[in-house]
Amino acid sequence: MERNIADFILLFVVLLFSLSFHEASHAWTALRFGDDTGYLMGRVTLNPLAHIDVFGTVLFPVIAFVTGWPLIGWAKPVPVNTARLTDVKKGHILISLAGPGSNLLLAIIFFIGFKLFLMNQPLVGELLGGFAEPAFQILQFGLWVNVALAVFNVLPIPPLDGHWVLYHLLPYHAAQVFDQLRPYGFILLYILLLTGILSYIFLPAFWLINAALR
Repeated sequence: MERNIADFILLFVVLLFSLSFHEASHAWTALRFGDDTGYLMGRVTLNPLAHIDVFGTVLFPVIAFVTGWPLIGWAKPVPVNTARLTDVKKGHILISLAGPGSNLLLAIIFFIGFKLFLMNQPLVGELLGGFAEPAFQILQFGLWVNVALAVFNVLPIPPLDGHWVLYHLLPYHAAQVFDQLRPYGFILLYILLLTGILSYIFLPAFWLINAALR
């Protein structure tokens, strides 16, 4: 049990950092396209306190760990004022993609770190001593968590980032019909989760990672 708690703490730290990087990337990209809403709210930062949602970021992961219930967590979303964007369609699409893109970038960094660790285990063990195993766990968690966040957030289901990308790519009337799904987004996500369909969506990405690690 102690080992499980230690793993959860490491995983939670990695998750906090990854979510903070994700949300800060949204705010930073919005600023590049003329919307300083997120910036003025202090969201262009890696400080997790600026991005934590008490329920979605803290309570739900803890409950999921203790009970084993399949709960979907979230961070505090960065508000985007599209009226301030210099190019609404392009800007909103790139702002939306900035979050999953940042997680993909982190996944690549963690992957490189993971491979370097494996190739230099004796040296790393000598340098880090008792911290070598936690460092290995952090690299492993960082890789899987960020791949999962990247894949999950590009799904075209509200309130995920992918839903805004599809919204702006659809013809106007189709986009308005699609937007009617917004109140039912979490219901659709839980249907995918509880039916096991969500795990199949992740399979190709996880298969590629396993192949690359081998």
